[in-house]
Amino acid sequence: MSWFSPTRYVSRVERIDLDELWAQGKRAIMLDRDNTLVPRDMKSAPESVTAWLDHARELGFSLYMVSNNWHKNQVARSSRELGMTAICFACKPLPFAIHRALDRMGVPHEQAVMIGDQLYTDVWAGNFAGVDSILVKPQTHVDLWYTQIFRIFERRALAHVPCEE
Repeated sequence: MSWFSPTRYVSRVERIDLDELWAQGKRAIMLDRDNTLVPRDMKSAPESVTAWLDHARELGFSLYMVSNNWHKNQVARSSRELGMTAICFACKPLPFAIHRALDRMGVPHEQAVMIGDQLYTDVWAGNFAGVDSILVKPQTHVDLWYTQIFRIFERRALAHVPCEE
């Protein structure tokens, strides 16, 4: 695994095969909130995402939301709606929130995966924490102004990385 590249790049979170992750020995999934689970221009996750999360729980995965969003109420509402514990203002790409989530779930890093829509925050945080990372395309083009700047560099960095549709 490269420190700076995702383990996988997938078109959207629902396209990640949970049975395959389980067969690989993964037991915990950490997920970003904005544009991974919940489109940035909406308040709730789409039904397809909630169904995917329900299937993850049925298989026995521990789920944890790790978000850089500093609006505690937004993150808390989403975590309640989606039935998982959350860390807000995670300061990704620093790996500390990932380590905290792993400790709280009681799962070693090799049994976990971090899923998010941003290379320079979600993927790097997972990689720096020693966790496999899966990058998904953002659910919408609506982003914060500084995220739009990062997306320019992200597109260049990912030009050679194939995306699983």
